[in-house]
Amino acid sequence: MPDKTTIKNKRLFLLDMDGTIYEGARLFPYVNEFLEYIEGKGGRYIFITNNSSRSVKDYVIKLSKMGVKVTEDNFFTSAQATALYLNEHHKNKKIYCMGTRSMIAEMEKMGVSVTNSTEDAECIAVGYDTELTYQKLIDVSFLLQTKKDIPYIATNPDRGCPTEFGLVPDCFAICEAINYAAKRRPVYIGKPDRFMIEYAVQMSGFKKEDAVVIGDRLYTDIASGVNAGVDTVCVLSGESTQEDIEKSDIKPTYIFDGIEEIYSILQEKDYGV
Repeated sequence: MPDKTTIKNKRLFLLDMDGTIYEGARLFPYVNEFLEYIEGKGGRYIFITNNSSRSVKDYVIKLSKMGVKVTEDNFFTSAQATALYLNEHHKNKKIYCMGTRSMIAEMEKMGVSVTNSTEDAECIAVGYDTELTYQKLIDVSFLLQTKKDIPYIATNPDRGCPTEFGLVPDCFAICEAINYAAKRRPVYIGKPDRFMIEYAVQMSGFKKEDAVVIGDRLYTDIASGVNAGVDTVCVLSGESTQEDIEKSDIKPTYIFDGIEEIYSILQEKDYGV
């Protein structure tokens, strides 16, 4: 593992949110100072989130209420990545979208044709649906068992979404419930797929060697950076522990306690340390 101080060479910071910069409604210490430092040094930060339940606009509102200065350009979600995938591989098809109203709005904003009719549906897209109803589970199960070859896409493979009290079922858990009935698993688009990371690097104007992926989950955040050939930081402020890292085949480039420690290392240069 390289010296932690070498993270000072990075200019593009691709950040997870839940468990990395906040937990629930609680913003972690020194997040604003960290983000201001990045911009002050001519760098850029983009929040890369697998949480498809919120639109980019929702995230701008959420973080603004927490006191973080952001614009829509600071975000890239698994819903956006899924929309790009659908437009590339299933363009002009009617998509049955099992997701929140915000996710559906994000899909439609990016040109995806969404339907709530199982009769019209030519493809299925499932997200982390915090507005989940049993009827939606019935609809997807019905489509998978009556339209055998229908494409089946999901935004992200997260097992649980962190809250202030613990985890709640995320997209993977929802899809596994469907799998018990319909005996089929989806193609997952979000982290750990390399696509989200590579797209973010391309649109940033930086190169892969300038970038670092920062997150708290080995099997999504860290794996996505590894798969994209980008350096990674696993922070211990969320799901993963030091013991998890030691046992896992997925190894981050760096390990930090959290954003506060990264910020402390980054600004050491300013004081000649």
